[in-house]
Amino acid sequence: MKTKIKNIFILAVIIFSKSCFAISYTLDDYAKNPFGNILFVRHALAPGYGDPQKFDLSECSTQRNLNGKGREQAYRIGENIKKAGIKFKKIYSSQWCRCMETAEYMNLGKINAEPGLNSFFQGIVPKEKTLSILRERLKSIEAKQQLVLMVTHQVTITAVTGITVSSGGAVAFNTKSGESKELMILD
Repeated sequence: MKTKIKNIFILAVIIFSKSCFAISYTLDDYAKNPFGNILFVRHALAPGYGDPQKFDLSECSTQRNLNGKGREQAYRIGENIKKAGIKFKKIYSSQWCRCMETAEYMNLGKINAEPGLNSFFQGIVPKEKTLSILRERLKSIEAKQQLVLMVTHQVTITAVTGITVSSGGAVAFNTKSGESKELMILD
């Protein structure tokens, strides 16, 4: 019985420590000492799950989109980044409307559509081909040593970093080492 309680206690400490560590890297910390060269941001709040069956990349009305809260969330993320004084050399976004709209509401600069950031969650685009495109983009960014913003989907962020974030969440990523840190960008 004592061993079981001890194991539960150790597990609780590990989980608590991990969650405290994950939220301890703030936007101000990032601004003072950026970790890596990529900031992945998951699109803002777009209620629902996946995309409708009649999904058409060129038609936003066929996709799951941001609601009012999502647009406000994206705007606040952009304002927080500006307030912290962070500037990006390039901004890339998934071609999905909810990602492009998130990037637009963040209002941080010119947005470049990037197929390598698209969602392969429902097989609308092939996972391996999409990740291959993204890996090539990441290599080109590593060579230029730029600070880059990438607005994308949870599955893409998790596939690259191993970290899952909620809508509007962010992960700082180092293309050279492959290391990642979750970053708190909303208050």
